[in-house]
Amino acid sequence: MSDPIYTEIAKGYADAAKVASGLKARFDAAGFDPAGVTSLDGLSRLPVMKKEELLTLQRENPPFGGFLAADPRKLSRIYVSPGPIFEPALAGGGGHGLDLLFRSAGMTPDDIMLNTWAYHLVPAGLLFDEAAQAVGATVIPSGIGNRELQAQIIVETGVTAICASTAFFLMLADMVIETYGRDAWKVKTAFLGGEMGDWMAKRRRIEADYNVSTWAAYATADLGLVGYEDGGDGYLVPADRIVQICDPVSGDAMPKGEIGEIVVTAVDAGWPMIRFGTGDSAFALETADDGRVTRISAIQGRVGAAVKVREIFIYPRAIEEVVIAVAGATAGQAIVTRENDRDTLRIHLVVEDGTDRDAASQAAAEAFQKTARIRADSVEFVDTLPENAELLVNLKDA
Repeated sequence: MSDPIYTEIAKGYADAAKVASGLKARFDAAGFDPAGVTSLDGLSRLPVMKKEELLTLQRENPPFGGFLAADPRKLSRIYVSPGPIFEPALAGGGGHGLDLLFRSAGMTPDDIMLNTWAYHLVPAGLLFDEAAQAVGATVIPSGIGNRELQAQIIVETGVTAICASTAFFLMLADMVIETYGRDAWKVKTAFLGGEMGDWMAKRRRIEADYNVSTWAAYATADLGLVGYEDGGDGYLVPADRIVQICDPVSGDAMPKGEIGEIVVTAVDAGWPMIRFGTGDSAFALETADDGRVTRISAIQGRVGAAVKVREIFIYPRAIEEVVIAVAGATAGQAIVTRENDRDTLRIHLVVEDGTDRDAASQAAAEAFQKTARIRADSVEFVDTLPENAELLVNLKDA
């Protein structure tokens, strides 16, 4: 007897393929009939689609690559993540599932949350805002920057929770304590963005040093919530996600406990992300009887070409855009390192003799920020780069 979740997937994706030309083309190329899906094994016959493939398809058929199956008039927003990748937001509350994280953390209408995530283009700020409001909390939409003002806001409004990258949370906490004294620090809950390396150890230190409980979720712009902390190990997968840990090359499921790529199928086929490879790696902590993952480990790193820099995924394409935009540029490369608990990105640029380097530096910085949505820390000129040099080099986890 088929599990009802696969019955829902079968019908939803069969209907979606009738209206989403990109999805139908994907199914046809794989000889895949979604209507016949009755199990995880049946679903797994469809090859994994990588985020880079979605990016390419969207350039060929903007804005959604032929994958939108919902009525365009019912979209509440269109988000634009670095790439750029366009992500439609369907009408509905809960912050795309992130309210589960806030409920798990015990957020109530008595809480006031400072939300420092960006509200423009990328989805993070609005999704966390919606999720907090769904549980009744009051939100202060602050974004990043202006630490002095934000410290004053925390103290004078009685902020009890902060939603931020780990690095920015630490800056704000230290600013409050240095300016107003430790007794002025009343924050009890911190929702932190993930980092590689010793992030969990850093969280334990934060909890001890600042008297807060820390919480996190694993979410992507394409899918919304994929897993959230509930007091147990790793991330609990919500009921409307089918998660697999797969070999990043073959797409085959990995045995429990072995690291592979996180592959997700959304049950709701309005934005039909089926067997979608996130590019992040983890391992299964718990599985259901049929093998789907119900709890995933902390994120182990990236398996694709993108590198996460200050909570934003940067693609090699951003460096290509720099070389195209800079007059006289012949080659470029970005080097990502970790210095003083901060991600640092330097652009190395090769230019022709006689190139105005001041103008080239400014043009490179502007082109990179336009494409990647973060600033490069520096633009440095080099005489040459190795033949076939990688456009994006990640040294922060080396």
